Amino acid sequence: MVVLLHVIIALLSIATSSYLFFKPSIKGMRISYGLIAGTIGTGSYLIVTAPTHILETCVMGLVYLGIVIAATLATRAKLAHEYVDQQ
Repeated sequence: MVVLLHVIIALLSIATSSYLFFKPSIKGMRISYGLIAGTIGTGSYLIVTAPTHILETCVMGLVYLGIVIAATLATRAKLAHEYVDQQ
């Protein structure tokens, strides 16, 4: 059950960060941060409770985190740039 929750949160996180890149918003950024934290939390729980194939799992998790965090940071920079342009 936790695996399914973990996958759903991760997919929502990817979708949210992709959407926010094109339509950035502060509320959306908070949601993205929460989804990233949720993915890390459920992933950590899975590693502690079922430590099988940890190396493969961690590598895929780090790739996911790298992509989502890069997209979130790009969105944050874009949002900051829009804010500066409005001033």
